[in-house]
Amino acid sequence: MRLKDIDFENRTLFIFRGKGKKDRVCILPKIAIDPIQQQMCHVRETHAHDLSQGLGMASLPPSLLKKFGTSAKQLHWQFLFPSIHCVSHPINGYLCRHHIDPTTFRKALKKAVQKATITKRITAHTFRHSFATNLLRRGHDIRTVQELLGHTDVKTTQIYTHVAGLHQTGVQSPMDYS
Repeated sequence: MRLKDIDFENRTLFIFRGKGKKDRVCILPKIAIDPIQQQMCHVRETHAHDLSQGLGMASLPPSLLKKFGTSAKQLHWQFLFPSIHCVSHPINGYLCRHHIDPTTFRKALKKAVQKATITKRITAHTFRHSFATNLLRRGHDIRTVQELLGHTDVKTTQIYTHVAGLHQTGVQSPMDYS
């Protein structure tokens, strides 16, 4: 995710080529705004340092680099979670700062799950399932959840009604009311 993909005003995140290689717009929760802004300050500082060293190019696909050229040095192209080190771009060879390696996130998640003593298997995808399940449990309609998850077919989304303990109609047993 790049800085340009975060919209605080509309509280959305643009996800480029997410699950199924689909682009999506996601909800930015209020609770995440401050931590994201703090991370953006870190990115600004890192980027300013890179620029002072004659670096600062973001890793871009060759077609975008050709289209935007040196504007790839602008802050909005930088990744929200940049790599610690600058590397040589695999295609064009220029020095750039890519995003963190996915294994870095997986290791941090595993460590957090162990620290929280959670006994269930947790992956990054678990958050997607939890998001959908919680929306359905709170009474949001299945079409809204379908749109938010980017499912083409509502049948894919209906799986979450079973996970949420809801019937297809969204009705819970009266014994389960709190």
